[in-house]
Amino acid sequence: MTIIGQGAEAIISKQGKGADTKVVKDRVVKGYRHHALDKELRKSRSRREKKILEKAASLVPVPKVLSGNDEEVIMEFIEGSMVKELLNDNIALAEEIGRLLGILHSHHIMHGDLTTSNMIYRDEKIVLIDFGLSFISHKPEDKAVDIHLFKQALESKHHTIHEQAYKLFLKGYRTTYNDKEAVSAVLERLKKVESRGRNKGLRSK
Repeated sequence: MTIIGQGAEAIISKQGKGADTKVVKDRVVKGYRHHALDKELRKSRSRREKKILEKAASLVPVPKVLSGNDEEVIMEFIEGSMVKELLNDNIALAEEIGRLLGILHSHHIMHGDLTTSNMIYRDEKIVLIDFGLSFISHKPEDKAVDIHLFKQALESKHHTIHEQAYKLFLKGYRTTYNDKEAVSAVLERLKKVESRGRNKGLRSK
């Protein structure tokens, strides 16, 4: 077993070799929480991630869920290149990212942590990974925040191309969101989300 990622909520490890390689996501025990509450939270979050991954799998490329229990999710290992390392030299990928998120949002799936570090390029397709913060929502606000977080990730990790990449992203998003009235509401809400962010930045100066 090899640990390939660790965050505040989970430890990600790789197990097996070759075609049998799997990724295991274990929810981290929080010692500061009451034991019963901590167990219930880890259980509910693992179940939610597994359920959303299974729903998303019928819509866009994501890791296949192989098995799991109340505290871990076992998925296929995605071999490929991180989109984070490719986007600056292949900006057209931004439009495809927008198309993928448009599909998810039209089915009310929020990724929750959409960055180019959570995308792998394999067989000429972008695979979205790490749905640990994902959730279901019909609210334009939640969809707008999902987009805004990606925009911030572009500005942080791809600052030399972020403006053009974001335009391509929005172009892709508009093409796959299958309810034009709803997508207009999301993009209108996005303006308010971005305005709040700017005002917050001004107040902090």
